[in-house]
Amino acid sequence: MIYLTIVFAPLIGAIIAGLAGTRFGSGILNATASKVITTGLLFMSAILSWVVFLNIGFGDAPDETVNVLRWMSVGSMEANWALKIDTLTAVMLVVVNSVSALVHLYSWGYMEEDPYQPRFFSYLSLFTFAMLMLVTSDNFIQLFFGWEGVGLASYLLIGYYYKKPSANAAAIKAFVTNRVGDVGLALGIMTIFLMFGSVKFDTVFAALEGGVDTILPFLGMEFNAIELIAFLLFIGAMGKSAQFVLHVWLPDAMEGPTPVSALIHAATMVTAGVFLVCRAYPIYELAPNTSGFITAIGAFTALFAASVALVQNDIKRVIAYSTCSQLGYMFFAAGVGAYNAAMFHLFTHAFFKALLFLCAGSVIHALHHQQDMRKMGGIWKKVPWTYGAMIIGTLAITGIGIPGSYTFGFAGFFSKDAIIEAAYDARGGSNAAIFAFWIGITAALMTSFYSWRLIIMTFHGEHRGKQKYFDEAHESPWNMRLPLVLLSIGAVTAGAVFYKYFIKDYGGFWHGSLPGKSGETHAAISNTLLAAAEGDYPAYESKGFIDWLLFRPVHGYPYWVLLLPLLASISGFIIAWFMYVRGSVQAKIDHVAETGGSPLYNFLLNKWYIDELYDATVVRGTRKLGDLFWKVGDVRIIDGFGPNGVASFASGAAKRISKLQTGYLYHYAFVMLLGVALLILVAFRGTTGG
Repeated sequence: MIYLTIVFAPLIGAIIAGLAGTRFGSGILNATASKVITTGLLFMSAILSWVVFLNIGFGDAPDETVNVLRWMSVGSMEANWALKIDTLTAVMLVVVNSVSALVHLYSWGYMEEDPYQPRFFSYLSLFTFAMLMLVTSDNFIQLFFGWEGVGLASYLLIGYYYKKPSANAAAIKAFVTNRVGDVGLALGIMTIFLMFGSVKFDTVFAALEGGVDTILPFLGMEFNAIELIAFLLFIGAMGKSAQFVLHVWLPDAMEGPTPVSALIHAATMVTAGVFLVCRAYPIYELAPNTSGFITAIGAFTALFAASVALVQNDIKRVIAYSTCSQLGYMFFAAGVGAYNAAMFHLFTHAFFKALLFLCAGSVIHALHHQQDMRKMGGIWKKVPWTYGAMIIGTLAITGIGIPGSYTFGFAGFFSKDAIIEAAYDARGGSNAAIFAFWIGITAALMTSFYSWRLIIMTFHGEHRGKQKYFDEAHESPWNMRLPLVLLSIGAVTAGAVFYKYFIKDYGGFWHGSLPGKSGETHAAISNTLLAAAEGDYPAYESKGFIDWLLFRPVHGYPYWVLLLPLLASISGFIIAWFMYVRGSVQAKIDHVAETGGSPLYNFLLNKWYIDELYDATVVRGTRKLGDLFWKVGDVRIIDGFGPNGVASFASGAAKRISKLQTGYLYHYAFVMLLGVALLILVAFRGTTGG
C-alpha cells in the first residue's frame, strides 16, 4: 500500500486541482485549497519515499514487484502495470518526490500573484506522477508511458505562459526535439521484443547472453543485436537528458516559471535518460562500442555546455547550461561502467541544482522579474538568505572538499570526483575514457568560472539596473526560503553521508540493482578501484616532496588525480575574481557593447551557432518540404484536379448555361422550333436510311 500511495498521491492531487480548482479562486476549490492539497500529497509521498529508501538501502526490506493491474496482453506480448521496487527505484523516488515537494512549497510564494494557480499546481503534480511512473516501471512499455508523460507535462509547463510567443515556441521545440529521441527509444523497445519476446526488465536481462552473437539488419546494414538495442535506447536518452545534438530544447525551457526549471533540471525530465541507461546496465555491459559512444558524447556535452555557460547573461540560462554539462558527467560515468557514480551524481545534483535554480528565482522575485545579470549587482545585503544559499550551491557544484579524505566536502565534490576517478581508472580499456577524464577536468575549471561569475555579477559590485528595483529589493517570504534551507543541507551533507553506500556499496546498498563498486563488472575497467577498496595498495617509495605530493597512491590513485579537480575549481574562482572583482563588471559589459566581442566570445554567446545550423538545415528544409506538399501537392494537384477543379468546372459551366435563360418568349419559341426541326431531320434521315 505504501508504494501505491507514493506513486498515485501526486496524480490524485493533479486531478483534484485540475478539475475542481478554479481560475480566480471563486469556485469549488480556490487557489489556497489547490495548493494545500497538491503540496500536502507531495510531502506525504516524499516522506514515504525516504522511509522506503532507508528500509531498502539500509534495512532488510526485500526488493519486490507490486502488480497494479493487467495492462496489455497482445499475443505473446504481456505488459502489466507494475511497480518495480529496488534500491535504484528508491533513490529515484527520494530525488523526484523530495525536490518536487519543495518546489511545490516554493511555488506558494513565487506564483502568489498568478491567477491560474490551480492549473499550475495541477501540472506540477502531473509532471511528478509521470516521472514516478517512469522510475517505478517494471517493463519497457510502462517506462515508455512515463517517458511520454513527462514529455507532455513538460510541454504544458514550459508553455505555461501561453500568451507569450516565446513560451509557445519553447514548448513546441522541447516537444518536437524529444519526439526525435523517442523514435529511437520506441525502435529500441521494438527490437527488444523482436529479440527476446518480452518487454519485462528481468526477463530481458536474463536472456541477454543468448543474444550476444545475434546480427540484425537495420537501415540496410547489419549490426550486433545488443549493440543496436543499446544504441537505440541511448538515442531516447539523448533527447530526454539533452545531450549534444538533441540538447537545443533545454535552454529554451527557461521560458517556463522558475519552479518549473528547478523541477525539470534537477529531478525529473532530464534525469530520465541517465536512469534509463543505469536501469538497463546489463545491456550496456554487453555493448562496449555503444558504451564508448556514450562516454564520448557525455564528455563532449560536458565541455560544450560549460563553454557556452561561460558567457551567458541570463541567470537562468547559465544554470540551464550547467545542467546540460553535469548531465554529460553522468553519462560518461555510465559509459565507463561507473553506473553507481552516475547515480550518485544524479542524487547530489538534485540538491544543489534545485537549490541554484530556486535561488535564481528568489533573485528574480526580488528584482521585479529581472533575469539579465548585466542589470543586477550589489544585492547581497538585500537578500542575505538567498546569497548564503547560492554560495552553498556554488561550493557544491564546483566540488570543494579535501581530496583523498572522503570526510569533508560539499555534495558535488564526492560525486563529481568519483566520476573523474572512474574515467581515470578506465583509461586502459578505452580511448574515450582518456578523453572523458581530461574533459572532466577542463569542464570543472569552466564550471567554477561561470558559477563564481554568476555570484559576482548578481550579488557584488555596484547595482547596474534600475535604482527603483534595487531600493525595493527584499528577501523572499519563508515559504520560499524554507526550501532553500533544506536543499542547502542536502548540498552540504549528501556527498559525505552517502558516498560509501553509493560508491563502495557498503553493506550491499545496491542489492544487485547496480554493479556494486564503480565499474566492477565492466570489462574495460581495471581492478585498481577494487584493490583500493580492499586495502591492497601497490608498493611506493617517495623520491622527494613533489613526487610524494603528486604520485603517492591514495585510495588506489596517484594523488594528482584526486588533487587536479580541486585545483581546477580553485583556478576557475581565481580567474573569475581577477576578471570581475579586480576588474570592473561594468567595464567588461561596456567593452563588449563597444567592440561587439571577440569572435570566440560571439561563438560561445551564440551557443556554437547550433541553433542557427538547425534553422538553416532542418528547420528551413522541413518548412520548404512542407510548403511543397501543401502548396503544390495539396492545393495545386489534389485540390486543383480534385474538389476545386470539379467545383470550378461545374461553376463555370453553370454560369455559361445560365446565359441561355433570357426570359424572352421569342427566344424560347426559337429554341423550341430548332428542337422540332432537329427531331424532324433525325426522323427523316431514319426513314430514308441515310
